[in-house]
Amino acid sequence: MNIEQQIQSLREELREHNYKYYVLDQPSISDYEFDMKLKELQKLEAAHPEFQDPTSPTLRVGGMVTKNFETVAHEQRMYSLDNSYSKEDLEDWEKRIQRILGDVQVEFTCELKYDGASISLTYEEGKLVRAVTRGDGFQGDDVTNNIKTIKSVPLQLKGDYPPKFDIRGEIILTLEGFAKMNQERLEAGEDPYMNPRNTASGSLKLQDSALVAQRPLECLLYSVVGNNLGIKSQFEILEKARAWGFKVPTVAKLCKSTTEVMQFVDHWDAERHHLPYETDGVVVKVNSLQQQEELGYTAKSPRWAMAYKFKAEQESTVLNEITYQVGRTGAITPVANLEPVLLAGTTVKRASLHNADQIAKLDVREGDTVFVEKGGEIIPKIVGVDFTKRPLDSTPTQYITECPECGTELIRKEGEAQHFCPNDTGCPTQITGRIQHFISRKAMDIEGMGSETVELLFKEGLIANYADLYTLTKEQVMPLERMAEKSAENLVKGVEASKAIPFERVLFALGIRYVGETVAKKLAKAYKNIDALMAASQEELVAVDEIGERIADSVIKFFSEPTNLEVVDRLKSYGLQFSLSEEQLENQTDKLKGQIFVVSGVFETISRNELKKLIEDNGGKVASSISSKTTFVVAGDNMGPSKKTKAESLGVPIISEQEFLQKV
Repeated sequence: MNIEQQIQSLREELREHNYKYYVLDQPSISDYEFDMKLKELQKLEAAHPEFQDPTSPTLRVGGMVTKNFETVAHEQRMYSLDNSYSKEDLEDWEKRIQRILGDVQVEFTCELKYDGASISLTYEEGKLVRAVTRGDGFQGDDVTNNIKTIKSVPLQLKGDYPPKFDIRGEIILTLEGFAKMNQERLEAGEDPYMNPRNTASGSLKLQDSALVAQRPLECLLYSVVGNNLGIKSQFEILEKARAWGFKVPTVAKLCKSTTEVMQFVDHWDAERHHLPYETDGVVVKVNSLQQQEELGYTAKSPRWAMAYKFKAEQESTVLNEITYQVGRTGAITPVANLEPVLLAGTTVKRASLHNADQIAKLDVREGDTVFVEKGGEIIPKIVGVDFTKRPLDSTPTQYITECPECGTELIRKEGEAQHFCPNDTGCPTQITGRIQHFISRKAMDIEGMGSETVELLFKEGLIANYADLYTLTKEQVMPLERMAEKSAENLVKGVEASKAIPFERVLFALGIRYVGETVAKKLAKAYKNIDALMAASQEELVAVDEIGERIADSVIKFFSEPTNLEVVDRLKSYGLQFSLSEEQLENQTDKLKGQIFVVSGVFETISRNELKKLIEDNGGKVASSISSKTTFVVAGDNMGPSKKTKAESLGVPIISEQEFLQKV
């Protein structure tokens, strides 16, 4: 056996031992024997660098230093999941599914919801090429060097894997590993970490991968995305991923009804305390990938998946004071200021009381001993009062009638849950809140400016709205507190640089109520410039995919306000991007203008997403359901039977993939 063969043989042997130990939990040699073989391979590789391999087991020890994590766009968006907390929630979800799919058998795959840091791993020709954090779902940070140190992440796959795909999962710390880490920190005189989830998430952003390698991180996988994968169901995804060498928990179950789903939920609600890692619920997915395609997505979540959350951890503490926050839209949120209490690994000092109705329903009062839990184990909320401990001099809570910031009388519209301050142009907190939203990372991302700087600029009378930012000079900014010449210079440069931010983000930055990142992208793509959007009617807006009446009314209201129109005109004059770029427009036409398409089935020459993009790029609209207004249904293989029946009953033409491509 020559040197190259010897190196290759050792690599294969170590990969197999690694897989048995970290994925199957069935070691076949001792740790000492493994270490000796690894050292032998390290020596051979050091002596023969010509046989370097990026997937070698020796690279798991870390040592790469990343100073700045590159932001990478996900080829396919990472969605968040809708939550449910009862059997009734699940049954309602099942009814919504049946309304779309029709009278067909729907099976569900149930998996545990792992409490860790979401990750997307990209494999090409069986090799790990990239690992990206979830980020905002559209883009995340490239943490490949750190992920390579995690032993349960295969660097080289086995079996009949597709040539290219992404696999999603959670990076977790086992409870045992977390306890060991904290014991070591205590012995070293350092403060312990608060909880496994945050520690796992923080580990991914450590600059030195050698430090990551020392942490007992694991990667549990649950979802594969890509084109032409030859897989038909979620359950098959889990089985295939295991065969390729991924660590996929074996507790997943195929269920034929929500009754069976609830049996799985009830079992694991009790048994989860015996698991080696934290879990906060069950993820329920429609098993058939073809049915998943039919169901599609809302602006935020897949319609074919639901997270059932276990009952949250609860503690009691004293409510010292109720204060009121004013949001950038004028919404008033009552906040409970609590005696600090440890809850689910974090110290909680404040909790949401939601609105006046919630306060009245629970009869929450200052001085009460209250029960606090984390909604979805993330946001603390008050869920009840211990009336046995209520002080004798307690008086009912009187909800405020005036804005705590500007004194304006609050209003509450019919059907609205919250009170609002209507003084949107004069309330200081609303003004600074809108500017803070405008400069935020996902909006204009103005470097050198933070929330405190905005409040300072407003207080000093230098800005009264976000258009004023573009008139600031270095000389105006320098006298401000904690502002040196260099930082003032950077702030003004940051404002100038933001003029290159693309239209969809400028639209999001304007802070139109209900227009989040996804909706802003939809509207920018549909209308291409701000003038066309401002001229759109409610009927036209609602015709845009995923835009409902509430969003449409909010857009129309925003652009009917003279103050907003004046600010937009000023921003235009300062050179901000209020239309799609030439690059974005060059592949776009009006060939399909006024036509509404529903896409159904699996396609051969292009993916479903590419087909939808072609429709939108050529002026057409994509709708999720068939109606009398639908122009065409583009049908691929395995078209949903209910959609076919509905199209035929309404007389909507059904065209093939090739027939559609001829139109564009």
